Amino acid sequence: MTYNDEHHHEEECHNHGCSCCGDGHDHEHEEEMSWWKPALSLVLLVAGIIMTATGCRWFSNGWVRLAWYAAAWLPTGLGVLREAVEEAREGEVFSEFLLMSVASIGAFAIGEYPEAVAVMALYCIGEALQDRAVSRARGNIKSLIAFRPDHATVIRDDKSVTIDPAEVKVGDIIEVKPGERVPVDGTLTGLAAAFDTAALTGESMPRAIESGDEVLAGMIASDSVVRIRACRPASDSAVSRILHLVEEATERKAPAELFIRRFAKVYTPVVVGLAALVVLLPWVYSLAATGFDYHFAEWLHRALVFLVISCPCALVISIPLSYYAGIGAASRRGILFKGSNYLDAIAAVDTVVFDKTGTLTTGRFAVSEVNGLTEEQLAIVAAIEQGSPHPIAQAILDSHKPATVAVSDLKNIAGYGLSAVVDGQPWLVGTTRLLEHEGVAFPAGLKDIVGTMVAVAIGGQYAGHITLSDVPKEDARDAIDALARQDITTVMLTGDRQALADEVARQLAITHSHGDLLPQDKVEHIERLQGQGQRQVAFVGDGINDAPVLALSDVGIAMGGLGSDMAIETADVIIQTDQPSRVADAITLGRRTRRIVKQNIAFAIGVKVLVMILGVLGIANLWEAVFADVGVALLCVLNSLRLMRHRTDRPLKEKG
Repeated sequence: MTYNDEHHHEEECHNHGCSCCGDGHDHEHEEEMSWWKPALSLVLLVAGIIMTATGCRWFSNGWVRLAWYAAAWLPTGLGVLREAVEEAREGEVFSEFLLMSVASIGAFAIGEYPEAVAVMALYCIGEALQDRAVSRARGNIKSLIAFRPDHATVIRDDKSVTIDPAEVKVGDIIEVKPGERVPVDGTLTGLAAAFDTAALTGESMPRAIESGDEVLAGMIASDSVVRIRACRPASDSAVSRILHLVEEATERKAPAELFIRRFAKVYTPVVVGLAALVVLLPWVYSLAATGFDYHFAEWLHRALVFLVISCPCALVISIPLSYYAGIGAASRRGILFKGSNYLDAIAAVDTVVFDKTGTLTTGRFAVSEVNGLTEEQLAIVAAIEQGSPHPIAQAILDSHKPATVAVSDLKNIAGYGLSAVVDGQPWLVGTTRLLEHEGVAFPAGLKDIVGTMVAVAIGGQYAGHITLSDVPKEDARDAIDALARQDITTVMLTGDRQALADEVARQLAITHSHGDLLPQDKVEHIERLQGQGQRQVAFVGDGINDAPVLALSDVGIAMGGLGSDMAIETADVIIQTDQPSRVADAITLGRRTRRIVKQNIAFAIGVKVLVMILGVLGIANLWEAVFADVGVALLCVLNSLRLMRHRTDRPLKEKG
C-alpha cells in the first residue's frame, strides 16, 4: 500500500467501511454494504466450485463458467478496480488496489476463474474484518467526544435556562442534576458533593469535592443537584483540552510509522518489478538454455502469487493501529500522550526524574510528630491558629480541634509566627527565630529537625514543638517500586532543604535526591544525566518552574489534574489523575506497544518472504497467497488490539 499517509487510509477505508466494497456513503450503510458484497461473491464462488466438482453438465460450457465467475467477481472487483484508478490519478500508482486488480485480471487471463474471484472476495472480507478491529481502537479515543456536554442549565433571574455550553460566560451559575455532565470548568457553590471523574481521570471511585473547589467539565454529578460558578469558557475547559491533545496525538507519528510509510513507497514498486522479472527472466533463460520448457501461463501464475502476497497491508494497517491502540489504552487510564512518537520515546526511558512538591507529595502540610505538648495544650495552639489562612495553621487545625478558650492580644509577627495571651499567660507559636526574638531558651537540636517545625512557648518557657511535613501521595511509594521493577533509575529534584529531600527519598526508596535547587539547577542536573552514557531521561513535574526541565528532558511528563497550564503545554505526556504510579503505567504501555510493533513487523515480513519464495518456486498458489496475505494482516491487527484488553482499575505489568 502506498498512500501519502495512513490518515488517508483510515478516512477512505476505516471511517466509511471498506472502500473496495461500497460507495463511500454514510458509515452504518457502508458497513452493511462492505459485508454483503464479498459475501455474495463468496457464495457464487463456492457454488461454482461445487458445480465443477459434481460435473454439472450446463456449467461445463466455457462461456457459462466465465459469465458465472465474472458475475461473482463484479460485487468486489469493480470497487477495487475503481480505487486503483482513483489512486493512480492522485499519483499513487503502486497501491494495494493495483496489485489486487492485476492479480485478479491476470488469473482470468490464464483461465483460473475461481482464483480470480477468491483474490477479490477474500481480500474484501479481510478488509471488512480489519475495519471492525480498527473501528474498535478508534472508538476508544472517539468516545472522548462524549465527554463534551451538549447543553448547560444556567440560573438567570432565579430561572433555569438551557443554553449551549459555548454561550456560558465566566461567573454564570450552572445547575447540574445527578447523572448529568458538568458543561464547563467552575467552582462548586453550596455543600460538598460527589462527582464521577472516570471520563477525565480513569478513577473508578467517585471523588468528593468541597465547596469552593474546582469542578472540571466532563465530570458527572453523582448523588445530588449541584450549582457551579463558571470560571472559564467552554473552549478552555479541561475536556476541550483533552480532545485537542488527542487530536494532536493522532498526527504526530512514531519513527516506526514514518519508516513503514517510506518503506511502502519503495517496497511496492520494487515487488511489481520483481513480479515482472518472475515472468521475463525464465523466458530469457529459455532462449539461451536447451531443455528448459517455458510456459507463459505457469510463470504468470507464479508472478501473480508473488504480487498478491507482496501487499504490505499488514504493516501499513497494524503498525499505526498499534500506536492508536496504545494511545487509547493510555487515555482510559488518565494518561494523555501528545503523539505516538512520545509513546515510542517513553519506551526507551531508563531514568525518571521527579519534582517533589505536588508530584510525589500532596503539596499540603500535615502534622507528622508532636513533642512535649499535651492534648490540652495542642487544643489551645489550634485555638490560637484558627482564623489564620497560613497552610501551617490549616494543617494544625485539621489534626486538632480548637479549645474553647479566650484568646486575647493575638499578634501575627510576619516571618516569625503568632503571639497571644490565653488565661493570663503569654503564648508563642512559631519558628525558633520567634523564640530567640522573645528571649526564650530552647534545645539546640530544634534547628536540625527535618521538615517544618512549629515551636511553642508558654509563660516564657519552651514547652514543646510540632513537626509538619509535606505528605507523600498515597501511591508515591508504589510508583517508585514499580519503576524499580522495570530497572529504571529514579531521581528527585527539589528546592526544599537537602535534609528534607533525603528524608522523602528514604521514605519512598528513591535512588538519588538533590535539594536546595533553583530552576536553573534542575536544568543542569537533567543535562548531566543525559550526558551519562546516553541516558534516556523522563522528567515528571507540575509547576511553572518545571516547564524548562520538561522541555529539555527526552520525555516531559506533567501532572495534569492540578498542574500549571505552562507545565501541561510544555510536556509530552500528561497524567490527568495526578497519580505518580501512572508514570510506570505509561512506560509499560510504551514498551508493550513497541514490542507489539516489532512482533508485527517480524511476523508480516517473515511470512510474506516465505510465501513469495514458495510462489516463485511454484509451490504456493493464489489461494494460499490470498489466505496468507489476509491472515497475516488480521493476526497483526488482533495482536495490536491486545493493548486494549486490560482493565483500567488494575496496575499494568511489563509482560502480558
